Amino acid sequence: MPVVFKAEDGQKALFDALIDARDTYGANKPILEDQDRNPLSYTDLIRGSFALGRKIAAMTKPGENVGVLLPSGSAAVVTFFALHAFGRVPTMLNFTAGLRNLKAACELAKVKRVLTAHKFIELGNLHDIIDALEGQAAITYLEDVRGTIGLADKLFAATAGMFPRQFRAPAKPSDRGVILFTSGSFGAPRGVVLSQANMVTNAVQVAAHIELDPDWVFFNPLPVFHCFGLTGGVILPLLKGMKAFQYPSPLHTKQIPALVKALGASVLFATDTFLNHYARASDGDELSGLRFIVCGAEKVRDETHNLINEKFGNVPVLEGYGATEASPVIAVNKPEDNRRGTVGGLLPGQDYRIEPVEGIPEGGRLLVRGPNVMLGYLREDGGIDAPEGGWHDTGDVVTVTGDNWITIKGRVKRFAKIGGEMVSLTAAEDLAAAVWPDGRHAVISMPDKKKGERLVLVTDRHDAAVAELVAHAQTVGAPELAVPRKILKVPEVPVLGSGKTDYVAIQRMADQDARAA
Repeated sequence: MPVVFKAEDGQKALFDALIDARDTYGANKPILEDQDRNPLSYTDLIRGSFALGRKIAAMTKPGENVGVLLPSGSAAVVTFFALHAFGRVPTMLNFTAGLRNLKAACELAKVKRVLTAHKFIELGNLHDIIDALEGQAAITYLEDVRGTIGLADKLFAATAGMFPRQFRAPAKPSDRGVILFTSGSFGAPRGVVLSQANMVTNAVQVAAHIELDPDWVFFNPLPVFHCFGLTGGVILPLLKGMKAFQYPSPLHTKQIPALVKALGASVLFATDTFLNHYARASDGDELSGLRFIVCGAEKVRDETHNLINEKFGNVPVLEGYGATEASPVIAVNKPEDNRRGTVGGLLPGQDYRIEPVEGIPEGGRLLVRGPNVMLGYLREDGGIDAPEGGWHDTGDVVTVTGDNWITIKGRVKRFAKIGGEMVSLTAAEDLAAAVWPDGRHAVISMPDKKKGERLVLVTDRHDAAVAELVAHAQTVGAPELAVPRKILKVPEVPVLGSGKTDYVAIQRMADQDARAA
């Protein structure tokens, strides 16, 4: 049965929401698993959180921002809730962000201790990260901590597991729940502080928008340092009684489809790029058993929709839309109402407004307000810059239908002014995707003495030619200004760890090419 959204249902501290889920769905229900195939029940997760949390608490102070440098897996989830059990703030570190961004993140959040794992550092060959961070934070390895857990710790955890509300640190829904860092698609990452209620509320909003079943298994290969992976892949299933299967890397394109089938997974989280790779690498019907697939972080191409339909039958690919600042889901399509080309319906409980953008006739800049919108951006002095009036400016140009279905036209900064006309770089990318659907493409703007700006297509298609773009634009009636006249062919179009296109790196490549010309 569809659930009616009630704002008060989201006004909970995260650990209390986990305890409530245990009471609702059963203490012994298997709820968390990873590639080690050792399922944890609600009781196991809560006990483990108290056992680990007690050790971490001895090394940290209440309210301290503690760095978490871990891939998606049971260890990351237990660590997250261990910090909450003792009133610490998980600060999720993006190990794909580069040394400079990682060090800046730790400095901004005043992280004095980073929790990681020997196995992760060894397998990922991430010793350079540890070397870079050791100068500003103590590095604690979970395997070492686990080795110090003795009988007294186990007895404490067992007792606390039976009476978790009596043993957990008191927390308010408005307290800091997590510090995340924006993807940095267009510049330096910013520290986003989400409250505990922000994250619980976003799970409640999604559950009111899409009918969910506690018997389902959520398959999450997305990183927990990314809000989509954390809220969608961890918090949502755990709080709604669904097993959350965590996989450490979205890049394992051959292994993931086979594991999805073996697990009998119901829902897969992905991005367009990763999903396209899974579909191509999949043998037979490995994704056919899914109820639906949820894609965020980037536009879902028609080619991906068609590929999934051709190979796996009627498995809806639901495109959604969000921002770290909104915990993250703002809108998402529904299995029974999946409108291609849109990012779905606005989740309940949010207000929105559209502000006109000079030179862009259709749509406008989207601002959202609601109980899922962040506390604010982290300042260097440890304070928070709250969104003015509670409104978050997404920076996206959108159109909204009468029933609140949203279509993204592009980011405000993803428009170029060419000959006095505003041209969407996203629309130019769509032209390239239509001509070469199996390639990856990015369009950026460069200064031009005559027209102000010009478009440059960066693509991994080595046969790409301007003439084909022009011909397709004429066929579909696209404006001539939207056709890139310069093509930069590269072995690989850079992407971030979250799966988003890395426009900062792409701009550097284009600048370097321009200097060499």
